[in-house]
Amino acid sequence: MKRIHLFEFEDQEWLPSFLRDYMTDFLSHLANSLNIYKPIIPLLEKGLKSSHKNIVLDLGSGAGGGWNKLSSLLKERNPNTQILLTDYFPNKTSFYKFNKDIQNLRYIKDSIDARDVPQSLNGLRTLFLVFHHFRPKDALLILQNSVNANQPIAIIEGQERSLLSIIGMIFSPITLFLTTPLIKPFEFKRIIFTYIIPILPLLVLWDGIVSCLRTYSINELKELVLRVNGNETFNWEIDKLKSGTGKILYLLGTTKENTDTL
Repeated sequence: MKRIHLFEFEDQEWLPSFLRDYMTDFLSHLANSLNIYKPIIPLLEKGLKSSHKNIVLDLGSGAGGGWNKLSSLLKERNPNTQILLTDYFPNKTSFYKFNKDIQNLRYIKDSIDARDVPQSLNGLRTLFLVFHHFRPKDALLILQNSVNANQPIAIIEGQERSLLSIIGMIFSPITLFLTTPLIKPFEFKRIIFTYIIPILPLLVLWDGIVSCLRTYSINELKELVLRVNGNETFNWEIDKLKSGTGKILYLLGTTKENTDTL
């Protein structure tokens, strides 16, 4: 199955921000409720060790992804770890909530482009369910920018470009119907656009299937790494991990001078 870069509604600037926020709220709720990212804690710790900083710079945070649970898990093992949430389209409502409820997590309210991260922002760069949004040219820029800045990077995808993954996405509207009343903060408008005017289920269904079709395979990620200027200055680990809901595809790039070969 070849990679197909169809459009996702979430990427469109014309999409009303409240609909985009409701979509990312849904993904964040699932990630935290199912704790799907727990297996990647050792990968994050490798990246933090490589950066020689206790800072995670999360790019494309959406509504915070799985950081509600992840921040607690990291804090247990690395008490001084700080997480910075950023996004090109910041979900400020959710960011405010994180800033209030979780002490080791804060957000940057300005728009941050993963392809050109400000030099003032250092630490382990993470992208959860984000990398597939970028065409190869832009995906290469993300990796190149990380290498140029000598900052480690961890890319995490919770879906694959496979028939099984696509079938799972077909059932995502049902999951949305079941979980919407549990998503916080509760908003009546969210109820309206889920059950009465069912726009959100259609958006979630389309974007979920397209996300699978867009996801880079292990071999494609390896090919991208080979095109990065200075890739030899990093150690690269590209593989899959088992998760409670299936498999997690990941790429971890760490600086050679600061970490053992992976």
